[in-house]
Amino acid sequence: MTLSAHRTLTPLGAAAGACAAALVLAACSGGGGGTTASHSATGANSGTRVTVTETEYALKLSRSSLAPGTYTFVSDNHGRITHALSIDGPGVEDARTKNLQSGQEGTLTVHLKKGTYDLYCPVDGHKQLGMDQHIEVG
Repeated sequence: MTLSAHRTLTPLGAAAGACAAALVLAACSGGGGGTTASHSATGANSGTRVTVTETEYALKLSRSSLAPGTYTFVSDNHGRITHALSIDGPGVEDARTKNLQSGQEGTLTVHLKKGTYDLYCPVDGHKQLGMDQHIEVG
């Protein structure tokens, strides 16, 4: 009696398929990177991207003009010490990234209405040292 290759490989093929699916799920599970605080119904990372470069002790935004809408702020720590990004303003209160070590990025997606917003580093004392910017949306 001869076994076909198809029957012999079926359990092996099923096991390989299960392993591949597990690897894909693990890779897509979002283990790392930044923290996203979503304050909009559209979900995380769905807004217009604005990069905020953080150094000792300054914030530099990639855009200076913002219209009302959903934005994903990408906080990029170019400094040597820990920083984070927080946003407060109309409809947004205490939205923030996790603390970011030098070289790390974090994301923060928020819906901005017309008004003035405060972007700052919430790490103790950093706001007072100059890591504070007010932006006008409208």
